[in-house]
Amino acid sequence: MKLWFQKISIVLITFMTLGMFIPPTYLDTNAQSSKGLDDTDADGDLASLSEEDAGLPEDELDLDDDDLLLDDDLIDGETLEEAIERITDEAKEQTLRKLGPKIAKQVEDDVLNAIMPNIEEVLNTIVEQAEDNRYQNFVVAEEPAAGYGERIFNIYDSEANEDVAKFHVRRDNRPKNGYWFNFHYHLSSDGFEEHHELGEVYWDKNTPPKWMS
Repeated sequence: MKLWFQKISIVLITFMTLGMFIPPTYLDTNAQSSKGLDDTDADGDLASLSEEDAGLPEDELDLDDDDLLLDDDLIDGETLEEAIERITDEAKEQTLRKLGPKIAKQVEDDVLNAIMPNIEEVLNTIVEQAEDNRYQNFVVAEEPAAGYGERIFNIYDSEANEDVAKFHVRRDNRPKNGYWFNFHYHLSSDGFEEHHELGEVYWDKNTPPKWMS
């Protein structure tokens, strides 16, 4: 009796154990199926999002051309007044550099009061007479000539690659009257041949130092 009961117990335990066992292959199959469903849902969400974006107005999806391109007036729209101010400021700076500390110490005020207003007036005329807004291409070019050279600066047309005007200062030694600084300019219209006077500044009877010294 006991033997028969033991056999039945073994059969029941074996049956229960086999019934609860799940093969790994079955688990893998279920996992892959679930992943496939998740991917399908994700693709559907992306497709839905794309369709919603497609329905937005164009100006909400892309930047307007005005946001990407600068206005033409901001690129090359320098006004006449701005060009005059730019050129005269640079001309003044170059003129003072030309004098140098030693000469400027003695005659800077005379140059600023007697010469610079005439230079500015000539520059105004040159800029105002420029055709087709060429003044936007005008720049103060060339370094002042050191030593005994006359050059202060040139007005250069960067588009035409040519000088428009040349501003110089010459040392004049007048017997019994000392040294004078003669400021003048030349224009391209006459091949830079004629001297156009800007004014003179007296130095002294002693020889002045070299320019830019």
